[in-house]
Amino acid sequence: MKKIIILFAIIIANFTIEAQVKTPQSSPKSIIKQEVGLTDVEINYSRPSARGRAVFGNLIPFGKVWRTGANENTTVYFSDDVIIDGKTLKKGKYSLYTIPKIESWEIIFYKTTDNWGNPEEWKEENVALKATVKPETLNKSVETFTIGISGLDNNFAFLEIYWENSYAALKFEVPTQQKATANIEKALAGPTGADYFAAAQFLFQSNGDNAKALVYINKALDMTKDKPFWYNRLKSLIQAKLGDKKGAIETAKASLAAAEIAKNQDYVKMNKDSIAEWSKN
Repeated sequence: MKKIIILFAIIIANFTIEAQVKTPQSSPKSIIKQEVGLTDVEINYSRPSARGRAVFGNLIPFGKVWRTGANENTTVYFSDDVIIDGKTLKKGKYSLYTIPKIESWEIIFYKTTDNWGNPEEWKEENVALKATVKPETLNKSVETFTIGISGLDNNFAFLEIYWENSYAALKFEVPTQQKATANIEKALAGPTGADYFAAAQFLFQSNGDNAKALVYINKALDMTKDKPFWYNRLKSLIQAKLGDKKGAIETAKASLAAAEIAKNQDYVKMNKDSIAEWSKN
């Protein structure tokens, strides 16, 4: 029995040592995060190195779909819809595939991102967007595969690919003008009912100026057509805190009625409990 225990301990020790061994990846991961105008762009990819091998036309055959990196899918994320080659690419995350050729490269944004390398079955319906770019020849060799975002402008940038003596760049346009205009118009229009509600809630919860909180919640209710039950719930609590139990009960009744219509049992119970408590005095 003792020998079995010792043998078992040795096996566990060997497994633990093996599990703790960490070595460098041959194609290390890289993450690029870049804001272009008002749009967030993120690229996740692995970076293989040439290591004396001829890359394009050999390691990467011409005319074949390439994973555009190594290991897991190279992915590109856009926080907004972008325009590429006159076509709209919807916001979201995509796998990046390319088909390198001598005279041109096809850049492909693919909808599924959980493939290891190329999909087992290539489906054209999963191609979100495809664009063609003309590659350039570099005057020096790039040892490690590199993707970058450069040529930054408020309205566009370039997704760039470098390896060996090849360089390919894809322009994408971002909706900075539309987003900036919408932000300006919203700011100039003044605070919304939700803004006043948030301000009132903060003052109430932080034991701030409850008289001012009551002004803010009244503004929120005036600006909101459907009078949300959670708005009136907050108003009733503020009124009670200010000593206006009669007003708090009437407001709580309005919140209760709306909560019952919405079938929100939590607010129904809270309002009933508060009404009962405030009615005692």
